Amino acid sequence: MNGAFQGSLLDCWDDETGPRELGSTVQRTTLSHGAWIDTRPGWMAGADALFERLSETVPWRAESRRMYDRVVDVPRLLSFYDEDAPLPDPSLDQAKELLNAHYEEELGEPFRTAGLCLYRDGRDSVAWHGDRIGRGKSENTMVAIISVGAPRALLLRPRSGGPAIRHELGHGDLIVMGGSCQRTWDHAVPKSTRATGPRISIQFRPRGVR
Repeated sequence: MNGAFQGSLLDCWDDETGPRELGSTVQRTTLSHGAWIDTRPGWMAGADALFERLSETVPWRAESRRMYDRVVDVPRLLSFYDEDAPLPDPSLDQAKELLNAHYEEELGEPFRTAGLCLYRDGRDSVAWHGDRIGRGKSENTMVAIISVGAPRALLLRPRSGGPAIRHELGHGDLIVMGGSCQRTWDHAVPKSTRATGPRISIQFRPRGVR
């Protein structure tokens, strides 16, 4: 990794590890066009230690993609765990179980896959997009994201136009995008010119949503 990770002092003082039950601790914000987001700051206790474990044990890979007439490097490292693949840390198994306990009835199905992204420093990013590969293009769904490591901005904006919403996510924060969010809104992690440490994003999705 290029950046140096600086842990949270609050996380150092927390003797718990792993996620907690969500219950009434989640705050829902209703967006336009049938979209919504849920947020739960600091959901993953021991998030800094989890970041260190994942950064060292996950088989990170670099990818490249064709953009118009040239091939460019994807500006982040990736790892994907399909529904039958064991997750790389017990805390992620616990997180998926608790997310399913809280959201499965509303979603109508469980979260099944996990995608991990490593943003090494402020130069790593992801452009505006929605998770519209597969069923997310035509159906309401949910994507749950846990952020560990240094906080980075996650921006959301309606596809029809309008101002962006900004959330600084890191150190175990949870955000869940639901309803029509993947179809009617886009989200992005922009590049940052500030000195920024590394961050890992863990995304849980239902089957057939990418």
